[in-house]
Amino acid sequence: MAFEALFKPIQIGKHTIRNRVVSTAHAEVHATDGGMTTDRYVKYYEEKAKGGCGLCICGGSSIVSIDSPQGWWSSVNLSTDRIIPHFQNLADAVHKHGGKIMIQITHMGRRSRWDGFDWSTLVSPSGIREPVHRSTCKTIEEEEIWRIVGDFAQAARRAKEGGLDGVELSAVHQHLIDQFWSPRVNKRTDQWGGTFENRMRFGMEVLKAVRAEVGDDFTVGMRITGDEFHPDGLDHDEMKRIAAYYDATGKIDFFGVVGSGCDTHNTLANVIPNMSYPPEPFLHLASGIKEVVSVPVIHAQNIKDPNQAQRILEGGYVDMVGMTRAHIADPHIIAKIKNNQVDQIKQCVGANYCIDRQYQGLDVLCIQNAATSREYMGLPHIIEKTEGPKRKVVVVGGGPGGMEAARVCAERGHDVTLFEANEQIGGQITIASKAPQRDQIAGITRWYQLELTRLGVDQRLGTRADEATIADLRPDVVLLATGGQPFLSQVPEWGYDADSGKSLVVSTWDILNGTVEPGKNVLIFDTICEFAGVSAADYLADKGCRVEIVTDDIKPGAAVGGTTFPTYYRSLYEKEVIMTSDLALHKVYREGDSLVAVLENEYTGALEERVVDQVVVENGVRPDEALYYSLKEKSRNKGQTDIEALYAIQPQPCMSENGDGFALFRLGDCTAPRNTHAAIYDALRLCKDF
Repeated sequence: MAFEALFKPIQIGKHTIRNRVVSTAHAEVHATDGGMTTDRYVKYYEEKAKGGCGLCICGGSSIVSIDSPQGWWSSVNLSTDRIIPHFQNLADAVHKHGGKIMIQITHMGRRSRWDGFDWSTLVSPSGIREPVHRSTCKTIEEEEIWRIVGDFAQAARRAKEGGLDGVELSAVHQHLIDQFWSPRVNKRTDQWGGTFENRMRFGMEVLKAVRAEVGDDFTVGMRITGDEFHPDGLDHDEMKRIAAYYDATGKIDFFGVVGSGCDTHNTLANVIPNMSYPPEPFLHLASGIKEVVSVPVIHAQNIKDPNQAQRILEGGYVDMVGMTRAHIADPHIIAKIKNNQVDQIKQCVGANYCIDRQYQGLDVLCIQNAATSREYMGLPHIIEKTEGPKRKVVVVGGGPGGMEAARVCAERGHDVTLFEANEQIGGQITIASKAPQRDQIAGITRWYQLELTRLGVDQRLGTRADEATIADLRPDVVLLATGGQPFLSQVPEWGYDADSGKSLVVSTWDILNGTVEPGKNVLIFDTICEFAGVSAADYLADKGCRVEIVTDDIKPGAAVGGTTFPTYYRSLYEKEVIMTSDLALHKVYREGDSLVAVLENEYTGALEERVVDQVVVENGVRPDEALYYSLKEKSRNKGQTDIEALYAIQPQPCMSENGDGFALFRLGDCTAPRNTHAAIYDALRLCKDF
């Protein structure tokens, strides 16, 4: 009973929820066919219910009106009765596993994009644009207000007729309801603005219309922020007043509370706290709201660990804990807690790969769990034992692809040996974890360490496998995940010191691993613009170095996601790192004790120089292919992966064919450099049928 508070049922409206854990609303980017909850969507939530989640609130930012654009991030469309049979499929799938399912409904107002699909005219209380989406909007008219109020009511009806258990009104993150609330964007002087009661009026009319449409036996909640964190916005005291005002109507069954507005890039980073944040950083805001309302309060921000969740509930801070990214990382988290398998939980590390993809209009995926969101394709969260022959599998390389391949093959019941040249597994995850804001990513490796030990994988660390070593084991399958090395040789003009026999430039790996001493005056050239460059800049600045990070892209860290780059920018600006765009590293040469970096303007071709004592280059990875080519001709499939079978999530044909020798496959960066998720995904879809 270590987690007794977690498993205590709770009443919300007319529904009894079996435990205190919620997967809160987020935009999945899974709704297809015009915003319908089709097979992929259903199976994504069914997996969470199967894994024991008490309540799933799906469909973050699901639209109630056709002029609230949903297409570019594939949100659920409640503006049409077409959704009702799809909801019935979703409700049935969740209910049969004992879970409850609700949906968040909203009108986005100004917080969207107009340039696509129906080319909507966006609206807001006073026609003030939103900085993040850079979208213009019109001042909403009285007739439009009443139309949208009616749209909310009809959307709730459709959810009820579809068998869902409730709706959550979104009045958070600067959607239309809280746009009316906030004096930051509501400058009206009519009955919809000015006084407190007037600013509350739109949300109140929505609530009354929804409740009148669905009756008292259908759950209606509201998601709000605890503080917008804007000097001209809604502070915590004002939000407590707003919560109490709506609670007094008796028409609200629960409140979901988060911290921070998100209508600027800086505040957006607060809403889904990444690994640079402390645990539950805004719990105090939710607890403050709980003090003034009479219904259950849900809070979900950076709650990833069951002990953390238990402590929050035992302390009475809130009534239910949202563990949303925790369920993306491991939808079976509740079942594992219940079955005393806490050490087997694949705990979220806060990489925000999921939400950062969503903000690019891409489907939500997990950096470390390739089965999440792919349940409809047949990718399993639980690996079944093979019914075929037990094989001898050799995995070379202990990075993300190699670790996943070893795990999946061992779960299948095969005899697995893993070789890793370093003294520890992890590969580039270990390097990334050295950066000041990235330490928690090492949690991916910690989970694999526990799993590989539990599964009895023979881990030969500090051992570089060669052709003879592998042959001695007489393998049936060889999986190469040997990664690569920093690609510093691409541009000869980056320099080579004939006297020392060393390159004039060093890699971000050299810096983060401590292979080379940091210089005092450092130039970083980052042409990849993902995590490595900004991580190295943050690391060096933390050491007291004077740092300039230069890129030929539009800005440093351009490919770091929308919820993550602001945390880097906060740190880099605070440490006075110079950030320069539009310049490529043309040449490096030595001049006395210094290095001269010659930079070329991407657009004009003009050259300029920097005199520094260290040049760091981030130019991606070049695959390590030597072992592959030494083994290729000896393998029975000549190292070839049948990509039609791979992409279709089907078994490799060569595994069912008779033949001498071993089957040989490559994974991860030793095939082609991509990212952690790609390596894990390839390993899972390749090995699940071995």
